[in-house]
Amino acid sequence: MNRTSLALALALSMAATVGCAGKKYVKEQTTPIINKTNELDDLTAQNTKAIKDVDARAQAGIQDVNTRAAAADQKAQTAGQQASQAQQLADNAVHRVGVLTEAVTNLDNYKIVSETSVHFGFDRDFLTKQAKDELDKMAAVVPNTKGYIITVEGGTDSVGPSDYNYSLSERRADSVIQYLSSKYNIPAHKIYLIGLGKDKPVEPNKTREGRAANRRVDVRLMTNSSAAAAQPANPNGPSAQ
Repeated sequence: MNRTSLALALALSMAATVGCAGKKYVKEQTTPIINKTNELDDLTAQNTKAIKDVDARAQAGIQDVNTRAAAADQKAQTAGQQASQAQQLADNAVHRVGVLTEAVTNLDNYKIVSETSVHFGFDRDFLTKQAKDELDKMAAVVPNTKGYIITVEGGTDSVGPSDYNYSLSERRADSVIQYLSSKYNIPAHKIYLIGLGKDKPVEPNKTREGRAANRRVDVRLMTNSSAAAAQPANPNGPSAQ
C-alpha cells in the first residue's frame, strides 16, 4: 500500500470516527496529509533517478578505466616485443662484427682465388650487363672454394663531397652483394663490404678516363684453405672495363 492509499484509509477512518463531521472538515484534515504524502513520493522518485544516474556514471567510468588499462597493457606488450626484437638485432650485429673482426684480423692468412672489378656510370649504383657477366664468372668458382670469403670494395671518382661519395661507394658495393646473394645464394656473413669513396683511386682523377676507372667495385674471392694452392688466381687481374 502506497502513502496515498494509506492517507485515504486514515481519512476514511477519521470520517467513521467523528461520524457527524462534515465532508468539508474531513477534506480540510486529510488534504495536508495527502499533499505531504505526494511530496514524499516525488522526493523518493527523484532520489531513485539520482541513484540510477550515479550508478550509470560509475559504470561508464569503470568501463573507461578498463578500456584504458587494456590499451596500456597492449602497448606494454608491443613495447616488450619491440625491445626483444631490438635486442635480437643487436646480438646479431655483435656476432656479425665479431666474425668480421676475426676475418679482418686474419686477412693476411687469406689468398686470392679470383678477383675482378665492375664499373659504374657517373653517379650510378646499378649493375650493367657487363658487370653482371664479370660477377657470374667469379661466382662460378665459389662452389669449389673451401673456407672462402668475398671482399667487396666500393670506390668513386673525386667529383662531389666526400660524405656523398662514401655513401655512393657503399651503395655500389651493396648492389654487388645483393646480386651475389640473390642469384648464387652466397651467405651474407661470407661477404665483407668496404666503402672507400674517393680514397683509393686506381687512376688519376684528372682525366675522364681516369675518373671512369675509379667508379668501380673491386671484388675478391679469397680462401684460407690449403686447397687454394690448387686454384690459380685470375691471371688477368681486375678486368679493365
